[in-house]
Amino acid sequence: MEVPSRKPTHAPWLDLRAHKIIDPVERLRFLRQEMQGLEAEEGPRPRERFRLPERGLLYAGVVCVMGVLAALWPSGTTQASVGNPPTRKAAPKTPPDLDRAGLAKPAAKVWQVDRSESLETYSNGLRIDLTFRVSHHARDRYPVFPLNGSSTAVRYGTAPVGIVFHTTESQVAPFDEDQNQRLKRLGRNLLEVIRQNRSYHYIIDRFGRVYRVVEESDIANHSGNSVWADASGIYVNLNSSFLAVAFEAQTGATEEVTAAQVAAARMLTEMLRSRYSISAADCVTHAQVSVNPDNMHIGAHTDWASAFPFAALGLPDNYSAPPASLYAFGFEYDSAFLNRIGERWKGLNAADSQMAAEAGSEGLPVARYRGILQHRYKDILGTMKIWEQQAEGGG
Repeated sequence: MEVPSRKPTHAPWLDLRAHKIIDPVERLRFLRQEMQGLEAEEGPRPRERFRLPERGLLYAGVVCVMGVLAALWPSGTTQASVGNPPTRKAAPKTPPDLDRAGLAKPAAKVWQVDRSESLETYSNGLRIDLTFRVSHHARDRYPVFPLNGSSTAVRYGTAPVGIVFHTTESQVAPFDEDQNQRLKRLGRNLLEVIRQNRSYHYIIDRFGRVYRVVEESDIANHSGNSVWADASGIYVNLNSSFLAVAFEAQTGATEEVTAAQVAAARMLTEMLRSRYSISAADCVTHAQVSVNPDNMHIGAHTDWASAFPFAALGLPDNYSAPPASLYAFGFEYDSAFLNRIGERWKGLNAADSQMAAEAGSEGLPVARYRGILQHRYKDILGTMKIWEQQAEGGG
């Protein structure tokens, strides 16, 4: 049977239109509409053996694309209503133009070579002084929340998944030989205060000496109100889920950290990443994760808001990562914060664009959508406070 001739579809035009639609959900809707239009225009086609006509090639390509996009579109999505938070149509992710090299690269293997009552040594040259170590509340388990609109934990973690880098904001002296005694005295006084307050797991002093303060198995009081996310979920209040590494330093000082501190931090980061299989994407600064629930602004603490030596520590530039506090919980930032960080993080632009796109896909103004996200955060914060009280009380 002879197949009737048909006017070929302009596949390049359709492909170009689809390619320009960034949101995969909107792209899927567009392709479905076009397919319906083509079916209505032509009606049923006779079956042809051995080869597809030009239109069939287009159908095959479109169906293939639709299949891929459909796999990314969770079932059961609903439109937002006034009283209910919208269901997120896809897990938030870093936009393609901000993909950062090295995130998937596993940490090099580092192992403990020797240990005594006062010192640990490791295969990469790291030496950890144990004379100031102290116990605190044991890390039991912590909730991890979904990337979509639910306020219920999807799982519980028990091991550290990341590292938060801090500065101690303590008094510092010029790093000169004639200041040697003062430098040692200030460092020792700082260690005593940190030990008393259980503030960090590790301190790196001005000479590059690494001290363990709070045991890794325990919780340190380092991040307070804080938010971060990776592909597996959102972490809220990172004291339990992240380890704390602090540089003896003061933000704004002429020489914020020394070369010895940077070298020691690289070895310590390698060891911790190796021990706990920590992703490079979860090695972040205090300024990136700190939030203020009272005014719903990020940057309640601004240590390492800029100039963190990511590359020197073998890490990608995580200032490019969109903060989950913005796109998942609707936090904002002001001009004072932008002045503090100096050069605007690429991650801020990415988070703003992501939230605007999601608001548009839900058919909501950005301000309304932001309010829904902030309400979700407050629900989760209430859950976290109950959990933290139970953890501190041993319940």
